[in-house]
Amino acid sequence: MLGALLDLGQGPREQPTGRGRHGTVVIMRLDPEAARARLLDARVARLATVSGAGQPHTVPITFALDGSTLFFVIDNKPKSTTDLRRLRDIRENPRVCVLVDHYSDDWDALWWVRADGRAEIWEDERLRAAPVSLLALKYPQYQEQVPVGPVVAITVESLSGWSFTG
Repeated sequence: MLGALLDLGQGPREQPTGRGRHGTVVIMRLDPEAARARLLDARVARLATVSGAGQPHTVPITFALDGSTLFFVIDNKPKSTTDLRRLRDIRENPRVCVLVDHYSDDWDALWWVRADGRAEIWEDERLRAAPVSLLALKYPQYQEQVPVGPVVAITVESLSGWSFTG
């Protein structure tokens, strides 16, 4: 499972460095294992989609990761419409980006992880069941009110990350 997400064509790369607050040299690019661990631990992410006409859109999501597939579900929280832009965009252009990050006024603690991939919308209950259960393990709210909307399955094709101090 870990290997599936670590072997995403991320060949050797030059490690950019910077200077820490106290003049020490730091490696800024997260290694794949560290990036995956931070992605797994994150409670919220930002999903970026692009429409067929090229219009970008970003929305926060809750998510779960299983191997190299990231899942989110259209849950029961109030929405302004049932014709959600994120689903329309995915139907028009399945290429998506998911970003998790940590901000701190102590910039030595800054980091982000980005997962790029292809999304599919699953409305069939047989496909939805396992991801909804996985999401319910991470988010107790989904145990109390089981989401009935579509599940989006993102096959992660590349994973990258950055941290000021590693």
